[in-house]
Amino acid sequence: MTRETATPVALTIAGSDSSGGAGIQADLKTFTAFAVYGASVLTALTAQNTKGVAAVQPIPASFVSAQIRAVFDDLAVGAAKTGMLANAEVVLAVAGEMERHSKVPLVVDPVMVSTNGDLLLEADAISALKSRLLPRADLITPNLPEAAALLGGKLAASEAEMAEQGRRLLELGCGAALVKGGHGAGAAAVDMLVTAAGTVRLESPRIETLNTHGTGCTLSAAIAALLAMGEPLESAVRRAKTFVTRAIDHGREQAIGHGRGPVDHLFAIRAATPPA
Repeated sequence: MTRETATPVALTIAGSDSSGGAGIQADLKTFTAFAVYGASVLTALTAQNTKGVAAVQPIPASFVSAQIRAVFDDLAVGAAKTGMLANAEVVLAVAGEMERHSKVPLVVDPVMVSTNGDLLLEADAISALKSRLLPRADLITPNLPEAAALLGGKLAASEAEMAEQGRRLLELGCGAALVKGGHGAGAAAVDMLVTAAGTVRLESPRIETLNTHGTGCTLSAAIAALLAMGEPLESAVRRAKTFVTRAIDHGREQAIGHGRGPVDHLFAIRAATPPA
């Protein structure tokens, strides 16, 4: 095994969550859970906790570009993901840099609003996201409100509508779309993975808990980690969904913060390394 291939490397390009439950922090915890080396590029600083976002400070787009170049100049990145991108300038900077690395699988989580309803993407950035970044993405992972916003329509109210929105998202140029049904209702949380080859329905139990902070970040990070390990896309999505479901389940009893607490990213590590 060569030095370059000994350890899978995944890159997260996202905002910082000062409370540690979402964003860059959640992504790096997830990479660690899969034994993947995590690199990070900060796009924005947020002052937030489990109760909400108090302030946002975007990173200058030129510095975002500089961070990405520094990572790729030195590390053998196996896959990358994006999260919060804050504004159009940052979106365009990320798209421009990732276009230079077209062979690296890219997962785009089109983060627009936080779990608590706080705006995380400026309105004028959506057009930049659609025109420049989505066509570079191997996979996009919108939830129901994000899919509706990207398409300029209403929330999907059925699995058939989710699949149809996934097909319409493919027309924006992305390789695949995972339309997530976590914001829906019912006993099962159903996601629809749409590719040029067809649609795959993915189901998991819906877990009743307020501790869902960082769920979307964790899912996209898990997919990126698995892609960096060489996992095929559909398998990576299936395994990542199982991981997130278990992280939500294990996080139900966590007492972290006074709002929507985080999922338990490290449940598997904790189980594998009992106290001495």
